[in-house]
Amino acid sequence: TYVGWAWDAGSSTASNTDGDITSSVRASQSAGFSIVSYTGNGTAGQTVGHGLNAAPEMIIVKNRDSANNWVVGHQSLDSSSPWTKNLYLSSNDAVSTLGAIWNNTAPTSSVFTVGASSTTNNNGSAYIAYCFNSVDSYSSIGKYVGNGNADGPTVTTSFRPAFILTKGINDAEDWYIRDIARSPFNEVDESLRPNDTGSEYSGRKIDILSNGFKIRDSDSQINENGKSYLYYA
Repeated sequence: TYVGWAWDAGSSTASNTDGDITSSVRASQSAGFSIVSYTGNGTAGQTVGHGLNAAPEMIIVKNRDSANNWVVGHQSLDSSSPWTKNLYLSSNDAVSTLGAIWNNTAPTSSVFTVGASSTTNNNGSAYIAYCFNSVDSYSSIGKYVGNGNADGPTVTTSFRPAFILTKGINDAEDWYIRDIARSPFNEVDESLRPNDTGSEYSGRKIDILSNGFKIRDSDSQINENGKSYLYYA
């Protein structure tokens, strides 16, 4: 059995010259999602147009020419300066402080900024970036703080999520994907981990609600007391 998740980024791709590096962009502003292709130039502080007309709250970038990690930037990685930090979708590592990846610069409504890191801006390397921002009644990006209790925190999104991605920030915790196709009923206890090759995992339960989701497990991977977990729903 297989599962796939698809995002609609619109029907046309356009050249985008909003940034220092010209990009090729397919964007759906109503869905808060864009696909950005660009070629790095190895210079720190370069900007890349993303086409969303809103500042991305999560960006996933992959160097298409090298064996680099999938790097993730997220608005909730730090309370004051989140874009000085990063995670790797291909790893369960805790949050890292590598300023060269995003050049310590938050995205704007037109561009995101890259440093001279090989993960985001190696000279001559081709990159693909997936940019996301929250859209009312459609998508939500943020974080929750665990309480270490089976009666865990509730995250309010204003809609019933079909897909939920979570990751513990503070420690070496796995990424988890849950969805309503594999788990149409509560409690939802079927998850997949994009940072490893394992089969479907059963446990670490949540409820998917009409207006968000609720943690139903005290396991440290999703609900350690006082620890922060980012999400994209």
